Amino acid sequence: MRFVSLPSDLADAVGPIDGVEILTWDMQESPPRDDIELVMIPSHRAPWIKRLDELPALKAVQIGSAGHDSAVKYIPAGVTLSNAVGVHDTATAELALTLMLASQRGIPEFVRAGDCGQWLAPNQYRSVADARVVIVGYGGIGRALAARLKAAEADVVAVASRPRAGDDLVDQVHGVSDLRGLVADADVLALAVPLTKATRHLVDADLMAALPDGALIVNVGRGGLVDTEALLPQLQAGRLRLAADVTAPEPLPEGHSLWSAPGVLISPHVGSDTPALAPRMLRFVRSQLTAFGQYGELPHTVAVGV
Repeated sequence: MRFVSLPSDLADAVGPIDGVEILTWDMQESPPRDDIELVMIPSHRAPWIKRLDELPALKAVQIGSAGHDSAVKYIPAGVTLSNAVGVHDTATAELALTLMLASQRGIPEFVRAGDCGQWLAPNQYRSVADARVVIVGYGGIGRALAARLKAAEADVVAVASRPRAGDDLVDQVHGVSDLRGLVADADVLALAVPLTKATRHLVDADLMAALPDGALIVNVGRGGLVDTEALLPQLQAGRLRLAADVTAPEPLPEGHSLWSAPGVLISPHVGSDTPALAPRMLRFVRSQLTAFGQYGELPHTVAVGV
């Protein structure tokens, strides 16, 4: 029998799993026992993981978020870290498309005018249909976004860390080393990659310079993917636009220049926060616990503590 700890809300919903005994632990007090092998942490607690060093038998940590950059530093040496792969794809892709559509079709401008009781003069706004959208990060979220964009009749270009064959949505997946050339005629650059040393400031001044005038950057990955200081002059000049669910810094402080920059739409990191999350998380947790009960390890390790 393997002992695992879950937050109380998940433990109540999961029910019995063969091969594991489920304990509840809020991670604020001492662990209920020292032979816990797996700790599951919901996404809203991931940046504040505590007390893992008090578990000598710990083998694995499961977080409830897709991004894992904030959790890595808390993982004890030799312990594996797994993220919630697949859980957030649907809702996050939905928000990415929402941000894209809203920015392209002028929705923020309409809302501001509506607050003043103002009927705007007719104008032709941009569209997602026929737009060339470069998606950086062709994992679960990126692919879910591509499916929605294809339904919206966009021209989708997929980019991943390495090139590979395409699928039913794209003819091929390009390597990130080709990104600068791929964005030269992009209407939209969508970011859905984790934040790592390799991806920090992936969108830097050089890549921004390669984007055409009026291009929209949509970020549902992490704020640090974009060099905010390099982006601000581009926004102020009206050359580029931004629609983001994540920012750097985050939360974006009151008075930050991004709030007042033209062509910017910001949502407060709510990408997966919909009713669609709970049933997907429950199915995922059950599958992870089943695998751990059978094999003593979790699938899809993203990092190992050092």
